[in-house]
Amino acid sequence: MGKPTGFIEYKRIEAKERSIKERIEDYKEYLLPQDEEGLKIQSARCMDCGVPFCQAGLIVDKQTVGCPLSNLIPEVNDLVYHDRIAAAYDRLTKTNPFPEITGRVCPALCEGSCTLGEHEPAVTIKDIERFVADKMTSSAKAKPRLPKIHSDKRVAVIGSGPAGLACADLLNQLGNEVTVFERADRPGGLLMYGIPNMKLDKSLVLNRVELMKAEGIKFILNAHIGSGYSFHELIQGFDAIVLCLGATQERNLSVPGDYLKGVVTAMSYLTSSTKNLLADKPLKNALLDAGGKDVIVVGGGDTGADCVATAIRQKARSVSQLEIMPALPPYRKNDNPWPLWPAVKRHSYEQEEALEFFGKDLKEYETTVKEILGTPEGKVKGVKTVKVNWSIENGKNIMKDISGSEQIRPAELVITALGFTGPEKALLEQLNLKIDNYGMPETENINYKSNLPMLFVAGDMRRGPSLVVWALMEGRQAAKQCNDYLKNV
Repeated sequence: MGKPTGFIEYKRIEAKERSIKERIEDYKEYLLPQDEEGLKIQSARCMDCGVPFCQAGLIVDKQTVGCPLSNLIPEVNDLVYHDRIAAAYDRLTKTNPFPEITGRVCPALCEGSCTLGEHEPAVTIKDIERFVADKMTSSAKAKPRLPKIHSDKRVAVIGSGPAGLACADLLNQLGNEVTVFERADRPGGLLMYGIPNMKLDKSLVLNRVELMKAEGIKFILNAHIGSGYSFHELIQGFDAIVLCLGATQERNLSVPGDYLKGVVTAMSYLTSSTKNLLADKPLKNALLDAGGKDVIVVGGGDTGADCVATAIRQKARSVSQLEIMPALPPYRKNDNPWPLWPAVKRHSYEQEEALEFFGKDLKEYETTVKEILGTPEGKVKGVKTVKVNWSIENGKNIMKDISGSEQIRPAELVITALGFTGPEKALLEQLNLKIDNYGMPETENINYKSNLPMLFVAGDMRRGPSLVVWALMEGRQAAKQCNDYLKNV
């Protein structure tokens, strides 16, 4: 606790953003660098609360309480207040391998359980985390951590998303020889191609990978396990394998006309945009370019929001975002008390941009797609939507169409951001992995071990689609269990 009365004296001030007019003209991060003195004041708001729920990392009634990584948040805040940034970074990275990433893309579960947040706006924990990480990485003070111990064990980590990177990082620090296989042309998985540059600059991901290489981790790109690399080769060449392939099977729209040209998934759209941005000679895919088109984004989550923000930057003629569920309330409901994660409506960067670019909020709640209309040439020309009403019958949520609310909307590009159903099935079938009732590889919950002797599973592939911070936690836990296994083989 930096200052005993800080939470009384100082108000919450969040990180500033670039002007909307400026940022919608490029793909640079929309958040501005932070003021060091201001962040020290914000860290002083961390109170002597006795039980810091912010770092609890618990699941209560299927809801989150605090940081899944159990970051030592009050200690970090205290060190920042006393201008001991290097020590704060050291304390932060004891539990969080990539604070420069979570400080940007995490929804800040910690803040939802901040004790101060019970009656005042919570401490700006996420902003403080980003400040500490950026201060260290921008000044090149974040040096490679060379492992202090070495074994003769070799581990293959399949997938370089957040779970794979976190797993590889800790396995390496525990003295193992680690090789990461990634099927894409760049490392990072979801961090590289699933999150647009304006939220997470790709140089941060690439710089972190370079740091990991300097620590001894090997990366093999364009490596598609199951085709280019056989699983038999991995078994012969490694002592253990950790699958961190994510839950990349996107949910289908499943309405008449969903096969038409111009209906694309969110991941293909965002991946194309990022690849075009990073290419030496950009080659735009006309099918995945929103420029000059009427665009409809189906899905109201974060991924849908990122698609909206990308379409704005591509200068779409119009954009609509459809969300089938009702809007969340502005305040906690009685069945969602502190310190549970608050299920409330939040500020969203793309909504501000839409107001600037189109003069209105683009998100429409309780609206769903009934049919996609096409031209004789098989291209999308419009979408038929209907408003829906939700009610509770026999304890279940029931959705019904509202008669007379049908509407035909023009569209040349329909982006489906409906979430993910689980991991892709091909490799699971090839390996004969046991699958649970949710379509995920079946594992022993405590040790992340599959039914195959040397094979571990972590991240979204094991727990289902979730947040980056949960993937990091899963990767680290799987690394510990894999390391224990290697000690006995």
